[in-house]
Amino acid sequence: MCRGIWLKSHGEQRVMEVLGPSQHHQFSCWCDSESHARTRVKVHNKCGSQVRADCNLGENAIHILPPTAICPVVLDRQRSLSRDSKRGSKHGQDTSSIGSGAFLTSGNVPTQQQQQPAMSFQITPSAGSTPLLVFINPKSGGRQGERMLRKFQYILNPRQVHNLGMGGPMQGLQMFKDVENFKVICCGGDGTVGWILETMDRVQFDHQPAVGVIPLGTGNDLARCLRWGGGYEGEAIHKVLKKIEKATPVMMDRWQIDVCDFNEEKKPNQDCIPYNIINNYFSVGVDAAICVKFHLEREKNPEKFNSRMKNKLWYFEYATTEQFAASCKNLHEDLEIICDGTPLDLAHGPSLQGVALLNIPFTHGGSNLWGEHHTRHRLGKRLKRHDKEISTSSFNSVDLTVAIQDIGDHLIEVIGLENCLHMGQVKTGLRASGKRLAQCSSVTIKTNKRFPMQIDGEPWMQGPCTIRITHKNQVPMLMAPPPDKRRGFFRFLKR
Repeated sequence: MCRGIWLKSHGEQRVMEVLGPSQHHQFSCWCDSESHARTRVKVHNKCGSQVRADCNLGENAIHILPPTAICPVVLDRQRSLSRDSKRGSKHGQDTSSIGSGAFLTSGNVPTQQQQQPAMSFQITPSAGSTPLLVFINPKSGGRQGERMLRKFQYILNPRQVHNLGMGGPMQGLQMFKDVENFKVICCGGDGTVGWILETMDRVQFDHQPAVGVIPLGTGNDLARCLRWGGGYEGEAIHKVLKKIEKATPVMMDRWQIDVCDFNEEKKPNQDCIPYNIINNYFSVGVDAAICVKFHLEREKNPEKFNSRMKNKLWYFEYATTEQFAASCKNLHEDLEIICDGTPLDLAHGPSLQGVALLNIPFTHGGSNLWGEHHTRHRLGKRLKRHDKEISTSSFNSVDLTVAIQDIGDHLIEVIGLENCLHMGQVKTGLRASGKRLAQCSSVTIKTNKRFPMQIDGEPWMQGPCTIRITHKNQVPMLMAPPPDKRRGFFRFLKR
């Protein structure tokens, strides 16, 4: 907790008793030992000898960087100015915003002070600790982001917590670049996670940190896949930190997408592709058409989309409208899909209005379009009953009915959607999946007309083009521990 907040809560007289006249230290609430109570001192280097060694940093010590772990780099002012000037002229960049190695400028510098070199810091974590680097999108989840920002700053070292609305994630990632063992926690929606992963690619870590997700967005599909839930419900931060401590890293595929337009001249109503990387899913057709309408209305009237529930209601309204409009019917007439060099036959079977490529099981706020995996015994019973819940087409002699979806298998799943009603039936469980088309390592899509498309929930309108999707890399993500199955009333019956 910073000195200003502590002053407001304890008063000037109490500060004088603890600090004396200088009042030049800061406080936090980390230590729970009796000798340190709740007035923990952040000291200068020359005052380090005054800090007693029995501070245990509290129950979340493994995640906390103590004040002594972040040391300011004190340099002669003239030498610093000269070095920064030479480095900036050599690399052609503003050295007042990003330090080198494990160093970083402190905080967000006002515009009028950007010409001055800011203080840098070097991080040396305690042995056996796994400090957290927390990024919070204050615009996500209504006002949840702002409240979570204050809570994390109170529990952790404030320099571990960064507001994405003030400079983005690059500042914090540069600060932790040379730290060998730390975790990144993203508090926001799927778009926020993609933003941080893209920035981490530019930083080029020697030891890639695992990324955990606290869901504050609307869909939160990636958080569902990693067992962090479909939305943050106000759980105590101390409990969240315990889950992070028990979380295990899993590798997640990421896919490169390249779009080559047939027409060199860009039309006025044609948008640019929002991302070049697919983390969750990519789709063409009916679901992207809904997303485009939702996105345009939200840009015009943002006050109508200030809560997760309102967003879902608006999405349902646009889905109902698209069901009757059928703006993407007969998709196969203007679209060709080639998976691992093999063209897919989209003309046979039910007519499709959409095609989606899935990297994770959940999309569109919790819909499992690929469907659950069934054992051969249960699947055999379903086939004998001529159950058509799981619809598939043969691809390279692979039985797609038993194909398992995995976020780290270097494969991407291709499914077809008949209409909006089909999506709703999968969401409510009336149908087991979309139409399974393929499971492959590369996809080429050729379109002959303008289609709505989306990547990880970000839509755009795309003219005739060729789209190539290939595997890019893998990143470690944090899988939350499984929920306690003994929770609730039956827990007492098993005792």
